[in-house]
Amino acid sequence: MKFPLRHGALALAVLLGAAPLAQAACNGIDIAADTPDARFKSGAGGVADSATGLVWKRCPEGLSGAACDSGTPVTGNWGEALARVAAVNAAGATLGEGQSDWRLPNRNELASLVERKCTAPAINATVFPRTPAQSFWTASPYSLNAGLAWYVDFNAGDVAPAPKTGARNIRLVRSGN
Repeated sequence: MKFPLRHGALALAVLLGAAPLAQAACNGIDIAADTPDARFKSGAGGVADSATGLVWKRCPEGLSGAACDSGTPVTGNWGEALARVAAVNAAGATLGEGQSDWRLPNRNELASLVERKCTAPAINATVFPRTPAQSFWTASPYSLNAGLAWYVDFNAGDVAPAPKTGARNIRLVRSGN
């Protein structure tokens, strides 16, 4: 079977039964990972990040289970994202993985999870499975316009401000012990 060069890789992937396009596409092993598995330690109450000292919820809000394969991702505007933090902390024993000090991460904290070696999603999918290749709110308002707040996009790893009225995903963090 012959394919034009530009379609050959896609055709080969389809013929070989490769994973769907929604799965992360990561560059070769010659490119160092920004977020290697060894940087993180999963345990009760979240995923500890040795580089930042922060503890992250393994799953985006709305998803649960060891592989984050139960539920549906929760999205909302910026105010709803902040309200979700309050709801999770109020139900710490269930929604908060036994913790009640979760918060929305600031722009730099959330951007520290971007894996520039990968796209769609641009995150370590082993440590943070089923992360949508979409944008997530941060707690950082945009200082030049009160109607905007910063988000991190895990499709390609972009960081930018957007209207607070838009719907985005939510991932929570807390300070390490």
